[in-house]
Amino acid sequence: MPVAASTKRFQFLPYLISLLIVLAIGFVASLVTRPEIAGWYSTLKKPPFNPPPWLFAPVWTVIYIMIATSAYLVWKQRSRKPAYIIARSVYFIQLILNFSWSIIFFGMHQIAGAMIVIILLWISIIVNINWFNKFSRTAAWLLVPYLLWVSFASVLNVSIYFLNR
Repeated sequence: MPVAASTKRFQFLPYLISLLIVLAIGFVASLVTRPEIAGWYSTLKKPPFNPPPWLFAPVWTVIYIMIATSAYLVWKQRSRKPAYIIARSVYFIQLILNFSWSIIFFGMHQIAGAMIVIILLWISIIVNINWFNKFSRTAAWLLVPYLLWVSFASVLNVSIYFLNR
């Protein structure tokens, strides 16, 4: 079956919209996070493998660009079929969970609550990878670094919880 020309050709505006959605989520979450880094977060006991605070922003920026690119690749295959609607829904659920973690951890100082959210986020990323793979292998693989980083963040979250009980 031939692939439609619109699915092959790069479309700048939809890609830009995808980027803006994801980067806006990251930016708004950073408004809650940034003030807490030097404040509340600096008072917490952290494990020896805790990265320096300056590392988080560039890593998340790269990951957010990869997430947006992944979503764009799937969007190019969009349809009214249930598989696309499910993939899109799973994508937005994981974005909401991603955003929620920062609010709960940094904004509300709820380390245990954030652990629950990050576990749900981790699961939703796996589900997202699975559904995106139905549309684009590249889109699915672009989410793997996100899964790995959230896996690391999960271990960090759990460690901080136990060190500060």
